[in-house]
Amino acid sequence: MSAMDAKQILQKYYEYANAGDWDRWCDLFADDQVMDEQLAGHIEGLDVLRSMMKGMGTMYRVFRNEPVHFIVDAGGEKAAAVSHLTAVSASGEAIEAEVMNFFRIADGKIAYMANYHDTVPFQVLNQG
Repeated sequence: MSAMDAKQILQKYYEYANAGDWDRWCDLFADDQVMDEQLAGHIEGLDVLRSMMKGMGTMYRVFRNEPVHFIVDAGGEKAAAVSHLTAVSASGEAIEAEVMNFFRIADGKIAYMANYHDTVPFQVLNQG
């Protein structure tokens, strides 16, 4: 896989997330994907990820994660993205965060992803 192909996968990752198209977003991941998500924890398997993502529409009124920079290794196997997340919780609270995602891509799918961000802005999700 080329670095250009990997960058296209990352672009779709953000495009689908910003459109709220979580089914197509999940399609970017391998069946045996592993994710270390700072809020949701360690997630293994595409079926588990799909189930988890069904709740995204009720968790946020607005969800935008705009990429700022992509970094992709020459072989297209490892990549990182810096982004800015702007969201509004279901209860109407604003969320702003700078995010760093690390990706490992294999056979045209995201095999591993980890994200890193300040968790404080997301505390409003735990409020009723």
